[in-house]
Amino acid sequence: MRVAVLSFAHVHAASYIGLLRDHDGIELITADPDAPPGDPTRGRQLAESLGAAYADTWDEVFALRPDAVVVTSENARHRHLVERAAATGAHVLCEKPLATTEADARAMIDACERAGVGLMTAYPVRFSPAFTALRRALADGRLGGLISVQGANNGSNPARSRPWFADPELAGGGALADHTVHIADLVDALLDGEQAAEVYAQANSILDDDGPAPAVETAGLVTIRYPGGLVAAVDASWSHPPDHPTWGGLAMTCVGEKAIVEFDAFPPLLGGFDSATGRDRWEAGGIDLDAAMLEEFLDTVRTGRRPSPDGETGLRTLRIVLAAYESLRTGQPVALTDALGTTGG
Repeated sequence: MRVAVLSFAHVHAASYIGLLRDHDGIELITADPDAPPGDPTRGRQLAESLGAAYADTWDEVFALRPDAVVVTSENARHRHLVERAAATGAHVLCEKPLATTEADARAMIDACERAGVGLMTAYPVRFSPAFTALRRALADGRLGGLISVQGANNGSNPARSRPWFADPELAGGGALADHTVHIADLVDALLDGEQAAEVYAQANSILDDDGPAPAVETAGLVTIRYPGGLVAAVDASWSHPPDHPTWGGLAMTCVGEKAIVEFDAFPPLLGGFDSATGRDRWEAGGIDLDAAMLEEFLDTVRTGRRPSPDGETGLRTLRIVLAAYESLRTGQPVALTDALGTTGG
């Protein structure tokens, strides 16, 4: 199977390249023609350092007709690459958020459906065995009805190494765009795709005190109400300093009628002091979630079954993000509308 990684803009691109490079039965090709010249974290320099084949242009990589692509470009550039991939018959795994506008996300979904290829949104936390156990406990009634979810997705500021993350046009926002979607996706899975009804958000940029104030928020709290009565609160921030022992984390507290469940996507396995760096060091436990997600994606390519989480999932979670930014603009809760134009709730 020929798989292409398109762009190295996203911080996860190197991880995906390493996993695919070492995967049996995969012929890997990479391309990053939009990379700034001389950036060692982008373009040919990164590909060579990782031992991955490299194409200099988009035309060159699509001429090779990959069976599947992984889109890791800036968020606003997802649509162009997904539509090109679909036109060549390639299945798509696209980084989150799926797009920066609902129109772009819908166009991407439609393009893949017309071409008969799969579109999967990159939400690796879904593949945690602990989250699978949580879904099972909810489905078999051990938790009773789900009343509320409190989630936190905190990390360091990715704009320190990838400035586009703080570009409102390329990223679609800041910490809310980057970190709300993971929790929103987990709730989406627990509720079997129920579209949120109302979103309220507050945010600020006071957590980032390095240099001038960023053009985007670095922390926020998003409250999401669902038609069935569930209320989810999401702490989404770039709150970890550069010298923090880990890049970040994701945890949720799920309150049910019969039980309360704590979920940690990256439970600490080992903690200590690293004398080489002079810093504390934590090692997370559990499986490699990126690897688990890629295995799921590759299996959908081989079998032709619909991927999960799919493009529609990506659209539902994007709507929550867009509503959060509208709430920031207006200072009021924002009602979401479904595809038929009726207000949820």
